[in-house]
Amino acid sequence: MFKHVPWASHEESKATQGNHQEEEESLTTILNIDQRGELTLLIASIMASMRKAIQLNFDANATLAAMPSKLNTSEDEKILNTNTDPATADVGQLDQEKKLREQRRKELSAPKMKELKEEALIFIDQWRTNVIERIGSIVNSKEEASSQLRSAPAKAPPSHASADKKIDAVSSESEAADTAMKEIFPPIKTPLSALEEPTRILILHSTLLLLLSLEHYIAPSRVLLLYLTSSLHLPLSVLTADEEKVAKGLLEAAKHMSGESETQKKAEENKHSRKWKVGLASVAGAALIGVTGGLAAPLVAAGVGSVMGGLGLGATAAAGYLGAVAGSTVIVGGLFGAYGGKMTGEMMDAYAKEVSDFAFLPVKNDAHPIAAKSSQDPSSDSHTKEVKDPASDTSKPLSPSSASAIDDPSSRRLRVTIGTSGWLTSASDVTHPWHVLGGNAEVFALRYELEALMNLGNSMQAMVSSAAWGYAKSEMIKHTIFAELSAALWPLAVLKISRVVDNPFSIAKSRSDKAGELLADALINKAQGERPVTLIGYSLGARVIYSCLMSLAKRKAFGLVESVVLLGAPCPSTTSDWRVMRSVVASRLVNVYSANDYVLGFLYRTSSIQYGVAGLQKVEGLPDVMNVDVSERVSGHLRYRFLVGSILKQIGFEDVDMKAVEEEAAALKKMDEEEEMKSYAEKAKAQGKSIVTGADGKILFGKDGKPLMEKVWHGGKKDEGQPEGGTGGNKAQKGQDDKEEADEEAERMEKDVQEKTQQSLLQGMTQKLHLSR
Repeated sequence: MFKHVPWASHEESKATQGNHQEEEESLTTILNIDQRGELTLLIASIMASMRKAIQLNFDANATLAAMPSKLNTSEDEKILNTNTDPATADVGQLDQEKKLREQRRKELSAPKMKELKEEALIFIDQWRTNVIERIGSIVNSKEEASSQLRSAPAKAPPSHASADKKIDAVSSESEAADTAMKEIFPPIKTPLSALEEPTRILILHSTLLLLLSLEHYIAPSRVLLLYLTSSLHLPLSVLTADEEKVAKGLLEAAKHMSGESETQKKAEENKHSRKWKVGLASVAGAALIGVTGGLAAPLVAAGVGSVMGGLGLGATAAAGYLGAVAGSTVIVGGLFGAYGGKMTGEMMDAYAKEVSDFAFLPVKNDAHPIAAKSSQDPSSDSHTKEVKDPASDTSKPLSPSSASAIDDPSSRRLRVTIGTSGWLTSASDVTHPWHVLGGNAEVFALRYELEALMNLGNSMQAMVSSAAWGYAKSEMIKHTIFAELSAALWPLAVLKISRVVDNPFSIAKSRSDKAGELLADALINKAQGERPVTLIGYSLGARVIYSCLMSLAKRKAFGLVESVVLLGAPCPSTTSDWRVMRSVVASRLVNVYSANDYVLGFLYRTSSIQYGVAGLQKVEGLPDVMNVDVSERVSGHLRYRFLVGSILKQIGFEDVDMKAVEEEAAALKKMDEEEEMKSYAEKAKAQGKSIVTGADGKILFGKDGKPLMEKVWHGGKKDEGQPEGGTGGNKAQKGQDDKEEADEEAERMEKDVQEKTQQSLLQGMTQKLHLSR
């Protein structure tokens, strides 16, 4: 995937021009020769640490050291340890540790795991060589920089798995993000950190441009800049602001470039190819790109330098650092995904039969899907439907004015974030949970299998609102979730209504796996361009991402994914699976779980529980997986929908919209109040009573803190309910009545679920037809 960029000849031409022009600020003018050597050494050290992290992911001793007990200590060392009392030594634990050690080594010695490690190291080494040679060609020499790369020390990455990360209050989003950056990307000591702040900012800005000159901005490049930001003691906001400025600058400058011959050639290619049907066509600013394409004249390239300059960097130097990127909208288009991401017809047709409604929707403009194939649309064929979007039609170039009308360069970013919801109660649930993500990245929501996810969402809501679940919840808390899973101790009342959720969950889980494979295809085919992608999902949305990462690893697709956050994931928690997932994630991999999520435990009770459930427990044995325990905040699976923003903020996620988080909290409070009212109503009904509400509809409480209830009257007479006690015959009859009542409740719930799902789908279709007019 790495392309040779002819920056050397470009630099030489710039140097020649420099003899006739006044010298401008650049890395070679603001840094002396020793400081330039320190810069390449720092970058080489950062990349050596990144390589070390990959090695540790496949190191049995490193993964054993991440376990709570000292599993990396040999049996002989334990026996010789003077602090160990042979009489009190836990022989069972020692045997368990020995078995675990053998299991890890056997796992890592498997041919597929060894091949994965080898390919991951080949990829990172190739990227490291390209980066250091490019930077060396500017600040000193390729030879010197390459020598530093070979000898640079590798600092071990931080460990996240040795203990759970608890949710702590923080004063602000920026403080949380800066703290997280320093923990995840610990600063490497360098004399450059003592320079004036404007100089340090210019170093960061210049490095970003140099990385872009490689004609991609992949996930490892982003991680390198995060390490550099931390090492230069700069706040994260400096990097994100610079990324935003550069993205806007490139796209604005590209509007004024022209290259008719190259554009015509590209348009001809597009004319005879099938249009890409997976809906990320403008994830990357395809509109710009329909603009023209081709190589710009040198003066236009200088204009790009003017846009990219600033922060003390001269225009000529900026254009020189960008290399070929400064002179070609084709390259800019590839960076932002304009001409990339075209999937073959065979690939799309194969998935379209099993994954309906697959599309990426822009969250900030969620009323207008980019492109979609919906099984609910009667006008679609049995396989695919192409949605004609003017921004994705590259059969002819757009004029700058028409391009501007379709696609605003100010909304383009150098990073992409994709959020995936795990269940729905309305079509708006596809995008609404992801409004909490800020504007430092282009944010999209993955839509897939609307009907299956709506069935699941409505089924789960019906179950947790039922009398059976309310009654059983008090019984369930007497046992741990894992006792319920392994010993089948779920209350009978809940098992009787299980049919309401079991089938919808099974169907949605299977289709989520397929959607994950299709998502991997979209990323491999560069739907996002040459930009890093962050994936976030809750419930089955996290399952989609799990399937995606496993598919990426199987196909050795490295460098695409920057960060991943899985919340309440219904997927295995085994070390081997997460080791594989970690191999294709350049930055952090986060597992957010709750030991009190009884809904997830109930849904997963018939699955492969011997492999564990990531949404219910920590992932053991991997130093680079961050486990986040939200048990105190998540007492039910449905709460994740309203806690995405606050959880992301408090784990230091770098881009959270605080206003949306507050709206999220208000929605959660409303949901809790509604659930409380339903619970009281069910309890009152069981006693032949009804709760008393005020004029505002809220429950009235007595002095004892309990809700006020009143007897229900039927035909002018009080319904005193069934008398307590009674004969054995009455008890047997009551048991039979309870069984019939549970069956009737299950049937009623199934009917309600179907009605709600069809109503939501109809509303979505109505809205879609309205927008298409």
